[in-house]
Amino acid sequence: MTVAYPAQAPSFLKLLAHELRWRLLEALARSDRRVQELVELVGEPHNLVSYHLRQLRSQALVSERRSAADGRDIYYSLDLDRLKGLYLAAGESLHPGVTGRPAAAARDAVEPSPRVRVLFLCTHNSARSQMAEGILRELGGDRVEVASAGTEVTRVHPLAVREMAERGIDISGQHSKHMDEFLGERFDYVVTVCDNAGESCPIFPGDPERIHWSIPDPSAVEGEKKTRQAAFKRAADELTTRIRYLLTLFEKEGR
Repeated sequence: MTVAYPAQAPSFLKLLAHELRWRLLEALARSDRRVQELVELVGEPHNLVSYHLRQLRSQALVSERRSAADGRDIYYSLDLDRLKGLYLAAGESLHPGVTGRPAAAARDAVEPSPRVRVLFLCTHNSARSQMAEGILRELGGDRVEVASAGTEVTRVHPLAVREMAERGIDISGQHSKHMDEFLGERFDYVVTVCDNAGESCPIFPGDPERIHWSIPDPSAVEGEKKTRQAAFKRAADELTTRIRYLLTLFEKEGR
């Protein structure tokens, strides 16, 4: 039987084969970043970095969003779900067995690792950071110790409580806290989920890894209740996806 081979490798693989584009993906895999941050991380000129970001955007691997804190800045985000899908599809095009996961090897019993400590920050500690706290506590279980705070103290938004309740997560007992309450504590990761907090985040002891997620504020959406509820659903969906990948990161790093 004659086997028909594809005329060329998937364009996705060609896109990733470029060293600078790969380094940009590595930089964006852990945190959303502004272009100047990327320039400093990869050590290449601004115009060259911008060119390759456009190439990544052409495949919808990277998206951009104007900063809610400083409208002159743009945050770039990596769509990990799309990257994973294209990666698996590329393997499937070679052989269906490529994407099959081998049976997990048995692991020797080891002492449980200390719980990973994570702090979510946003401006009002009202919606995004509160939902993120609830989602990570639910998905991470005993592996994590999680808190949230803001640069201002307000209240937990009722629509955030409602959206989480629909997902089986109760955050009604959480309350808004100022980040100053945590300045003396040590965390493994400090995750800012709004641009204002990301651009004014204080220094925490122990040099925790700083991660930024540029997520639109659902509480800023106006209109009918249905429209506002949809905004909270979108924010919760994005937080859930990012937190699942964050948990994978903990596992890979032995956390």
